[in-house]
Amino acid sequence: MKVTLRVWRQAGPDTGGQFKDYPVDVIEEMSFLEVIDVINEDLTAKGEEPIAFEHDCREGICGSCGAMVNGRAHGPGDRSTLCQVHMRQFKDGDLIVVEPWRAEAFPVVKDLVVERASMDRIIQSGGYISVRTGSAPDANAMPIGKPMADQAFDYAACIGCGACVAACPNASASLFTAAKIAHLNALPQGEVEKVQRTKDMVGQMDAEGFGGCTNHGECAAVCPKGIPLTAIARMNRDLVFARVLSGAKDDNAAK
Repeated sequence: MKVTLRVWRQAGPDTGGQFKDYPVDVIEEMSFLEVIDVINEDLTAKGEEPIAFEHDCREGICGSCGAMVNGRAHGPGDRSTLCQVHMRQFKDGDLIVVEPWRAEAFPVVKDLVVERASMDRIIQSGGYISVRTGSAPDANAMPIGKPMADQAFDYAACIGCGACVAACPNASASLFTAAKIAHLNALPQGEVEKVQRTKDMVGQMDAEGFGGCTNHGECAAVCPKGIPLTAIARMNRDLVFARVLSGAKDDNAAK
């Protein structure tokens, strides 16, 4: 079948961009990234600049391939990354619009590639636990109930692809930040730094220029790993607790 990809082309972060159309013959079994590969091979043969896009595992693990397809983060499909989208999900003659994530905190580097270092800085601000290094501890040294372990594992499934930010009308990173906070706060190993971690990571999220959450729910709808909105509710609860506890400590110190 034949489709046309209308792709956003932008030479660099300080230049303007525009959409360009690329008609291409495809087969239903091809993945979306394979179609871009075919277009790039043709562009290279013509001596033209290939489309810049991010990818790594092509197995739905890393999320680096993220882009908007027909206005939806990662394209059609439920709980899938762009590399998992196949051409059988489109029809012969379709016009498919492909563009990068749109957010102030995700400046465009080139074409479909955006800079997502802001998310790394959120993790660096508190997405860890301070533990003594050395040999691995005994597995039963700190018993953890299965419900707690399952919940932490579900939050830890976040791959930091940025789809939640791209889908949110406010360009909020609340779902990402909440998942990175919750998977540590849910476990006893993360309890010691829970208050400081929550304050630091939310503070860094705000400093990066992400918008605020207004419960549209678009983030959870496009998340390839199914992180639920309850993660944001948990983050907000932990943040209120952290601020109240910090205020109480400040009052005691003043006395």
